[in-house]
Amino acid sequence: MITAPFCAAADWGTTNFRLWLLDASGGVLAERSSGQGMRTCLPDHSFNAVIEEHLKGLDAPADLPVVVTGMAGARGAWKEAAYLDTPAQLDALHAKAVRVEEAQRDVRILPGVCQRRKGREDVMRGEETQLAGACAEGRRSGLFCLPGTHSKWVRLQEGRLTEFTTFMTGELFALMTGHSVLADMIAKGTGDSTSPAFADAVSEMLGGTALTGRLFSIRAASLLANDAPDARARLSGLLIGAEIAATREALQGDAAATLIASGAQAGAYETALSVAGVGCGILDGHDLVRRGLYSAALALWPERSAT
Repeated sequence: MITAPFCAAADWGTTNFRLWLLDASGGVLAERSSGQGMRTCLPDHSFNAVIEEHLKGLDAPADLPVVVTGMAGARGAWKEAAYLDTPAQLDALHAKAVRVEEAQRDVRILPGVCQRRKGREDVMRGEETQLAGACAEGRRSGLFCLPGTHSKWVRLQEGRLTEFTTFMTGELFALMTGHSVLADMIAKGTGDSTSPAFADAVSEMLGGTALTGRLFSIRAASLLANDAPDARARLSGLLIGAEIAATREALQGDAAATLIASGAQAGAYETALSVAGVGCGILDGHDLVRRGLYSAALALWPERSAT
């Protein structure tokens, strides 16, 4: 017996796109992914064409509704979904979802979240849906870390997103490895977060050292030793260590932080937090964003769950 889909759920990032067909209990019936992120769609505004292409590839019914999170809701993208201000109730994201009139079916885009506090202005799109998924699984309070190009540290209190800080750690790593005087050393290096150089670099940052005062040491060490086997690990450790050092005040009083990550990225942050003496649990971001989208869909289309 073939199970009819309840809805489609899409995570639309800046560079990547992922779509799931979900049944009435949130189970995955089928999925597709591609590199057709927001940047790909912007030149010809092909958002509708892209999502219909993927839905057709999954044989989705013509009347199947779609809930979307991420950069499709950014200003100038498919349709802007205005930010919710902190403190934001994560189980109410659906209440501010916007409908895309030009779509061939019922498509709703969930809002992002913003923080307007002077000097600590911040925004997110997509991460709030992952956090909504964590709340749906019962993790409604605590400190969460979402590593990435722009890492987020988020405080939840009883299902409300109360405050957050973004660190450009991943983007800085990419810039340093591709466009700085360290690029050649990093390219030759083979170390990762399992290297002692990574943990040593994290410790340096936790000791109060200024980041910019340590970055050039990677080049200097390479020149003086004519070798840089751990340059990549050291750079990663310095950047992630600086991020964790900056969150030390927020970490006080927490027995552990929750990482929403996977693969090598999860391993690197887990190691860095261990060096800082902070325990952590790890949750998979793909699972959580899907759970958050499903929870929103249930609230948007309750009549479908009853059929």
